[in-house]
This record gives sequence, C-alpha cells and structure tokens, in this order.
Amino acid sequence: MTIEKIKNNIDNKLGDNVKIIYNGSRNKKEEYSGIITETYNYIFIVKLKSDEVKSFSYRDVLTNTIEIFFDKV
Repeated sequence: MTIEKIKNNIDNKLGDNVKIIYNGSRNKKEEYSGIITETYNYIFIVKLKSDEVKSFSYRDVLTNTIEIFFDKV
C-alpha cells in the first residue's frame, strides 16, 4: 500500500469514528478513540472523545507505528 492510497482512504472516512492504537517504544501502546476532523497533505487530525486533538501522519500508518480501525456502519 502507498501513502497516496492511505491518504485517499482516510479522506473518504472524514467525519467517521476511528480507533487508533499507537505502538510506541519499549512495547508501550496507547489507544485513542475519536473522529477524523481534518486531512492535510502529510497528516490527519483526530478529535478525541475527551476533546483533545491529536495529529498522525500517513507514514505512521504505512510503517505500522499506528493501527487505525474504522467503525463499521
């Protein structure tokens, strides 16, 4: 999969609920749930349920630094 395909897929899910698992260093994992609010050339923005805003890069998805799961409708 290419970064362009990942970006197009996320563009199509704008406004949808997502769950993101961040695979950090030393086997630390962080889990976030929220809504994709904006997409840009290199990053996308997720507004979390706690009203916090996080940004992630498409490269993170490509390199499996983050795993992204979309809610099925």
